[in-house]
Amino acid sequence: MSKVEIKTLLDAGVHFGHLKRKWHPNMAPYIFMERNNIHIIDLHKTAAKIEESCAALKQIAKSGKKILFVATKKQAKGIVAEKIKEINMPFVTERWTGGMLTNFATVRKSIKKMGQIDRMEADGTMMNVSKRERLMISRQRAKLERDFGSIAELTRIPSAIFIIDIKKEHIAVAEAKKLNIPTFGIVDTNSNPKEVDFVIPANDDASNSIEVILNQVTNAIKEGLAERKAEKDKPAPKKAPAAPKAEAKSDSEEEKKAPAKKAAPGKRTRIASKVSDKAVKPAEDKK
Repeated sequence: MSKVEIKTLLDAGVHFGHLKRKWHPNMAPYIFMERNNIHIIDLHKTAAKIEESCAALKQIAKSGKKILFVATKKQAKGIVAEKIKEINMPFVTERWTGGMLTNFATVRKSIKKMGQIDRMEADGTMMNVSKRERLMISRQRAKLERDFGSIAELTRIPSAIFIIDIKKEHIAVAEAKKLNIPTFGIVDTNSNPKEVDFVIPANDDASNSIEVILNQVTNAIKEGLAERKAEKDKPAPKKAPAAPKAEAKSDSEEEKKAPAKKAAPGKRTRIASKVSDKAVKPAEDKK
């Protein structure tokens, strides 16, 4: 994963914050200075936070989980739609529908409704209804496509959510916090950085600034997806053949190999020698 350069961030205007009177006090650690009544963001801290966020997003993508991107402001929606389609992740750029996460089951019903209308158009069922009904159904289909078309493949609640301008998307932030979903956000000087888990202090109003940060994020996600694919394609290691077990020696073989023990002279042998001496002596006296 390539590191972002400070000069690239500077050229894109990432360091420009809001007016001093609009600042949020919790953003003080990320502010470098004030110039012409405008706060200047510390780009060294921005670069460090970008690397931290990219590393976390890479691991999420590597595990095969989905990341939802949210950017409904005019400066960001076109860039997000273009960049996120390349990595095949869900995104919301038109309008955040209340309950999109907390009431996800109802959202899935709306997506299924969109699929039913598509099947009606494919099999010719739409031609059996009146012209007015066809017009109403087509308008409903266009509305569903606008609101939920980009999340049609999202079959479950996302594992993380990336937000541009957390102040504008405060409803999305609140729903993610309620469900304990990790949140990543581009935070300007007028927002509270404690609202999200991974903060990227940067200018969230300039399209160049948003594009530079999204380039780093999407590259990190691409690397995570590529590593996941490489692990899947990697052949499983072959198991080494088991060594033959030594056959247990039978008791008879062990007895044969064992050295024979010499019997120590005991009481019986001494008694037998005495008896033989007594038996020999009388025979000699008779002669």
